[in-house]
Amino acid sequence: MARQIPPLTALRAFEAAGRHLSFTKAADELHVTQAAISHQVKSLEKYLGLKLFRRLNRTLLLTDAGQLYLPPLTDAFEGITRATHRLRQHLGRARLTVSVLPSFAAGWLVPRLGRFRQRCPDVDLRIDPTNSLTDFRRDDVELGILYGRGNYPGLRTDRLMREEFFPVCSPRLLEGPAPLRDPADLTHHTLLHDDMTVDWRTWLLAAGVEGVDAERGITVTDSSMLLRAAIAGQGVALARSVLAADEIASGRLVRPFDVDVPAEYAYYLAYPEKSADQSNVVAFREWILEEARAGGDRG
Repeated sequence: MARQIPPLTALRAFEAAGRHLSFTKAADELHVTQAAISHQVKSLEKYLGLKLFRRLNRTLLLTDAGQLYLPPLTDAFEGITRATHRLRQHLGRARLTVSVLPSFAAGWLVPRLGRFRQRCPDVDLRIDPTNSLTDFRRDDVELGILYGRGNYPGLRTDRLMREEFFPVCSPRLLEGPAPLRDPADLTHHTLLHDDMTVDWRTWLLAAGVEGVDAERGITVTDSSMLLRAAIAGQGVALARSVLAADEIASGRLVRPFDVDVPAEYAYYLAYPEKSADQSNVVAFREWILEEARAGGDRG
């Protein structure tokens, strides 16, 4: 007798929506629209002849049937993930997936990957740029580079680098009709912002500067794009030292002032305890810790 299995796309949509109790979060996880999730869930309910969700005051709840159906589906998808990972580890070349913030990937990690390839040519590296917190139980990821305080329950962590915030700009802004020579000169220039916890108001206070509107200017939510805007001469950016280091070393950016503000958070390499002894994890960990030390971590 043939197995009667509902469409896998519909099962994935229901499992994600049931786990999050949100069609929106399920859509974000599966990289589809909320309407697609709703359509797949409805098609699964039609296939089963059962309602799996009910809405109550804008809250999504599982029906009794949904509560009964969700746990084995979650176990099944996690089992598929683990089996795929074991197969990749067992056969052929070693593969290593690293989840990382897009800004850190573009501004620090990717330019250094050539040295990792020279050191470990048999490891096929996959970089997964994401702003979402990695779920090591479900995602096909061995390592994550996280930005925070380092308290990640259930994970082993190694601190890579601390950082500071300070203004940077194109060398062209040091000359011209309104040259940047003193922090008070910022009143004549566009301020470039990102969405980090340290902002221009904090830096201006640390520098003892008054009379500069800390809210005006341009906001670029991605920190690596913020630096691109500064290199293009669009204004003065409040930069993160780790991401700006290479651009400063190359001369594309300069520090017009020597005042910096320490960041509340740091970069951490994180991984599950069960992955700690895998050869490709060990190799990447040793390499990136060496790179971080060479980058001048002050902590």
